[in-house]
Amino acid sequence: MKLSVILAALAGLAGAGYLIAFVGFEAIWHAVEHVGWTGFGGLCVFALANFMLLGTAWYLIVPPHHARRLVTFVWGRAVRDSAGDVLPFSQLGGMLIGARAASLRGLPIANALATMAVDVTLEMVAQICFIICGILILVITLPPNGRQLDILEAASVAIALGVLGAGGFIVAQRRGFDVLERIATRFLPKAAPYAGDIHRLIGQVHAQPRRMVASFCIHFAGWVGTALFTWLALRLMGWHVVLADALGIEGLMCALRSAAVFVPNAIGVQEAGYAVLMPLFGVPAQIGVALSLLRRAQQIADGAPILLGWQLSEGSFAARLRAERQAKVQG
Repeated sequence: MKLSVILAALAGLAGAGYLIAFVGFEAIWHAVEHVGWTGFGGLCVFALANFMLLGTAWYLIVPPHHARRLVTFVWGRAVRDSAGDVLPFSQLGGMLIGARAASLRGLPIANALATMAVDVTLEMVAQICFIICGILILVITLPPNGRQLDILEAASVAIALGVLGAGGFIVAQRRGFDVLERIATRFLPKAAPYAGDIHRLIGQVHAQPRRMVASFCIHFAGWVGTALFTWLALRLMGWHVVLADALGIEGLMCALRSAAVFVPNAIGVQEAGYAVLMPLFGVPAQIGVALSLLRRAQQIADGAPILLGWQLSEGSFAARLRAERQAKVQG
């Protein structure tokens, strides 16, 4: 892990610790305790259902003539998000792990990488639309003030980064693999077929725009699902907010996390973001910090078993490879 990433993580942890001490640990704990084990279990199940939604968005863009099973894509998406939320990996690392998890269930790795590249692009476009919705809710609901302007600036940066990122992904899908294939053919001839397969598969995905539109809509629904999680968690903590406010909070929170993309797991950024945003919608800052900690606890509760299952599948795959090699040697 690079030193800059470690320093960013440590700074985030220090900031989160200071924030918890500042708003009061007792008030945060009381809010979390109010949820109860039953409520926490419901939140975990709700988050797992969102994996099914996002896995379906990935599944839809796979070319119809390719063998595919929905459970494979739901599992790959669950592993991808769990790695990004629980382990100290970048989002790119989580994507590669998700593609690997899907390949262990029989999906060719070229197919997994190609379709995931398009899926990530569609998700980024849906995220930009979701952030814009959050900005509109903030502008319509709240009177203008200095804090609102600061948040709008951060959201604008996130939108700009998202547009650049999505544009870069689209250009890479259209042109980048042509260059990669030529380089591989000249310098890495053994890798050339993989680059060619990925390029061809991405072309097949882009040739089915209706499926891409459907996938985009499901991704947008997935982002709305994060607002539903916030709305439900706040109700369990005894705070009744309207769904529009929850959409505004999560849309703006998404912008803050995107603007701090280089901070691992948005440590500290997420806690500070909720502490700043919640009072704008009439909810105390300590409830925002409690929500952030509750969300992290849910990610660990859901993610740890998923990652354990992925490791078990890796071990099973390695054991099969050893058995096949031994059989060849004996044969």
